[in-house]
This record gives sequence, C-alpha cells and structure tokens, in this order.
Amino acid sequence: SWYSGNLKALLEEDLRIGTDLPHSIAFTINGEPGDLCPCSKETTQRWMVDHGKTYLLRVVNAIVAADMFFAIAEHNLTIVGTDAHYIKPIVTSYIMISPGQTMDILITANQSLGHYYIAARQFWSQSVLVTDFDHVNATMIVQYRGNYTIPSSPSFPSTLPFYKDLPSAIKFTKRFRSLGNEDHPVIVPLNVTTRMYITVSINDIIYRNSTCISAGGNNILATSANNISWANPVPTDVLLAYYRNITGVYTTDFPDQPPTYYNFTSEDLSDDLALTDLGTKVKLLNYNEVVEVVFQGTDLLIGAGTHPMHLHGYSFYVVGSGFGNYDNETDPKSFNLVDPVEVNTFGVPKNGWLAIRFVANNPGVWFWHCHLDRHMTWGMAAVFIVKNGGTAETSIRKPPPHLPPCKVPLRSWLQNSDGSNEKENQSILM
Repeated sequence: SWYSGNLKALLEEDLRIGTDLPHSIAFTINGEPGDLCPCSKETTQRWMVDHGKTYLLRVVNAIVAADMFFAIAEHNLTIVGTDAHYIKPIVTSYIMISPGQTMDILITANQSLGHYYIAARQFWSQSVLVTDFDHVNATMIVQYRGNYTIPSSPSFPSTLPFYKDLPSAIKFTKRFRSLGNEDHPVIVPLNVTTRMYITVSINDIIYRNSTCISAGGNNILATSANNISWANPVPTDVLLAYYRNITGVYTTDFPDQPPTYYNFTSEDLSDDLALTDLGTKVKLLNYNEVVEVVFQGTDLLIGAGTHPMHLHGYSFYVVGSGFGNYDNETDPKSFNLVDPVEVNTFGVPKNGWLAIRFVANNPGVWFWHCHLDRHMTWGMAAVFIVKNGGTAETSIRKPPPHLPPCKVPLRSWLQNSDGSNEKENQSILM
C-alpha cells in the first residue's frame, strides 16, 4: 500500500486518540501503483513473456488493509495452491485474495502478441454507503516478446469485479477444495474434543483506565472476539510469561462461547451490545486436542464485513461456511469432511460464519487474529496456548542463549495505564 505523510506518526496519533487508522492512497504491485497513477507512469512493473509458455505466479496479498480483486486482461488463471497447500485446480478469470493469503497460479501466454494489464482493486465488503476508501486500480503490464505494433494502451481486464461486488467474492471463495489424492491425502480430524463459537465484531470501549485519549467523547473505536478486545501485555509478552511461569501477564479464561446471544446478523442492533472491554485472555489447549472453531460475524455498529482470520503456527481445514447465524444442529450436516481446503487464512463471510478444524500438535503460544490490520490492532485477536506433549520432540523449544528484548515500535493499542523480472516463476506482491 501507498500512504501519504509520515505513516508511523499518523498511526501513533490515531492510536492515541482512539479513532480510525490511516487509509492508503494507492495500492501497489511489486512496489509500484502502475501507470494509471502519474507518479508511477515511468516505473510501472513489466513482465516479459514468451508466447506459448506457461508461467507460475505466486501472488501474495501483503496489503494487510484490504481484500483485493485481481485479474489479467484476456488471460485465464489456474489456481493450483493456496497457503502452501495444493488444491483442486480452479480455472477462473479473476481472484479475490485476502490480506495474508497466498495463491499459486498458472498462466499460459496464449493471446495475441501485445501488452496486457495485470490489475488489482479493493473488494469493499462493509457498508455499501461508505465511499471514502482507496479506489486506486494498481497495475502491472504483461508484455509479449516479439515483433508487433506496440499498442497505445494495454488491454484492461474486463473480468475484474467492481469494488462492492459481494456475489463475485462469494462465488470465488466457495470453489476451494483440497487436492486430496494419493500423494497429497486429506486427513480431516473427526473426533472433536474442543468446540468454540467465537463472535467477531466492531465495538466501542468506554473511555476509562486507558492511556488512549478519546476523540469522540466517552467511547473508543475497537474490535473484539467473544466481546473481548485483545490488549497486548507490556512489557512482558505472553510467550515469555508462559515459558517462564510469570504470573499477572495474562489469564486463561478466554470463553468458548459469546457472553450474550442475540440475532448477530440483524441490521437493527442496539449500540449497547457493542460495548466491550479490554482483556489479555488466552485459551489453553492440551497437546493433540482436536479443535473446532466457528467464527460468527456480526453487524454491530453496522460494521458487518468479511474478516480474514489467520492462525499462527497452524494450518486448518475450512469445513464449512454460510450466511446468517450459525445453527449448531443443522449447519454441521453440510460440513465438507472429504476434501476441505487447508489454509492458514480464510475469510468469515459478511454477516455469516466460518467453521474450521485443526489438531493442536504444535506446542507453544500462537496468536490468531483478523488479518485486516486495523481490526487486529483494535483488538480482534486472541491467543491459543498449546501445552507440551510427553516428549522433548512434542514440547516447546527452548529460547536461544541470548533472547533479544522485544521493543514495541508503536504504542500498544489501548494499553492499560499500568503499563522487470524475466524468470519463468514470477512473484507478485500487492
């Protein structure tokens, strides 16, 4: 992303007053907004290709502030992997990729010799009434080698969905399935031992006991998971506290259920339901526990949108998703337990739910969060602590002999008052 001004200073100030975080003024592909932006007209990235060759693209959404639509003019894309796992090939004219997601895509240079835009634009899933988001179309140019008349302008992808095209985003994400063959088997955990139902919401925090200075009166903008807005402990982090048995840094009472049940996806929710509190609450898991988490989106503060949830330390199977409120009696009947996609990041649908499963066989302290950076920063996050197994191989690793101190570069959000590449394999970073 491209920002105007001193981003660190702007972010510090927004965190201090508890308001929205800085928005980008442009997106980039491999560091350049592209020639639709005057500042990048002469430095737009170009990718030279030979007619008839098939290339592998590794596309990474490093924007961390937006889901993105992505397409190449007049060329189909064949997705063969995501988040380092093979999938059943998906042939498509566009993709929607969330912050933190990666996709491995094959493209065959089979069109007429010429120039073709690679283009990306934001997918805006929140209120359709909002218009002040980043509308820049980032571009890169696919340029065929050979003798031909240079076009006055590259072809633009007509298949690139528009900013608020929710149906196109939904249609795309529903197509993912694991490859599931003899060389790449799918082993979906079936005997679930821990079930969690977690609401993810936009919230307010009542201005009290915080170093943050409210810009809007009594309340501060926040997010939460099960109505707890994650507070990073300062100066001791959770990993160090767990490993060295330091007390008072976190509590182990992150709830398996939301504190209050209501019609989570209603369009007419009381603002009182949106009030949340800070907490550094973790969930303890035994080694080899089989975990099922259902993330439930809400429309608190008219803040419904997609939430790309990311789990550190693990990949997980996406066994189900749907719209409206999750029904624990009927919805599990539709779970895909045969070939669900295995990923480390996947979106909770707008006003919907996402069901995932994983085996807790990687001991340690693992952060999980919404990968929209502003939502994570505001508190849509928590931690799983996976206990050691019975052997050295199934136990958390020892720290290095010299463990450098962690220096937080920015103020802790709502801290308590106490404390041109010609290779055949091309990477595209947005």
